[in-house]
Amino acid sequence: MNLKTRIQDDMKAAMRAKDAERLGTIRMLLAAMKQKEVDERVELDDPAIVSIIDKMIKQRRDAITQFEAGNRPDLAAKEGAEITVLEPYLPERLSGDALDGEIRAAIKDTGAKGPQELGKVMGALKSRLAGRADMAQASARAKVLLGQA
Repeated sequence: MNLKTRIQDDMKAAMRAKDAERLGTIRMLLAAMKQKEVDERVELDDPAIVSIIDKMIKQRRDAITQFEAGNRPDLAAKEGAEITVLEPYLPERLSGDALDGEIRAAIKDTGAKGPQELGKVMGALKSRLAGRADMAQASARAKVLLGQA
């Protein structure tokens, strides 16, 4: 079953269970997917859907930071609940060693020789790690590994 079908089935299940919060988050995700399909006139595949979900989770994490800084724990909790609904649709996250292995492979493939060539490495990693790793964490690890290269 592809990811789009799974999300639509989960929406139907949330409707039957009358789970308003889950339903709202899934509808928001489906709306973002539909918007991308209409804008680009394409049928989304799983990697494209994963990138949308990843972007939505990043937006929610940024919002949580802002709400906590603004002393709004109620809104931060709402954003956190949305993240817990979205995360199961992402592929399994890479651990530290697996992430380092992917970064080393990208460094080798691009021929990067130092921290000044981080952009090359991150360009290669973006497609490899879509949804499987936090790109900010990958960037930090790549800087360290490029410094050792």
